[in-house]
Amino acid sequence: MAMFIEVMKSKLHCVQVTEANLNYMGSITIDEDLMDAANMIAGEKVQVLDNNNGERFETYIIKGERGSGCICLNGAAARRVQVGDTVIIISYALMDFEEAKSFKPTVVFPRDNRVV
Repeated sequence: MAMFIEVMKSKLHCVQVTEANLNYMGSITIDEDLMDAANMIAGEKVQVLDNNNGERFETYIIKGERGSGCICLNGAAARRVQVGDTVIIISYALMDFEEAKSFKPTVVFPRDNRVV
């Protein structure tokens, strides 16, 4: 019997929230350059960890303008952050236990919300 576990697939480490839009359907808008660098796609479920206030929540990605540095929390998630907060954005994947032992996640350390 195969066993699958959930492991970190990719992470954007310490990006700044540039916008919080309460009047938009829920999601997180991420600069497409950052998405590409972190191996993330539109519609993917992510966990958002706010280093400033300790909030942790899940949402899904929508594409932001390429090269904009945009990190925008939309809808209800906009209440859980402040513009300027530092967040970590993590995506996970299910994989076979043995495969997971050698899997290497993509970790991106942007500078000023840009791919370095």
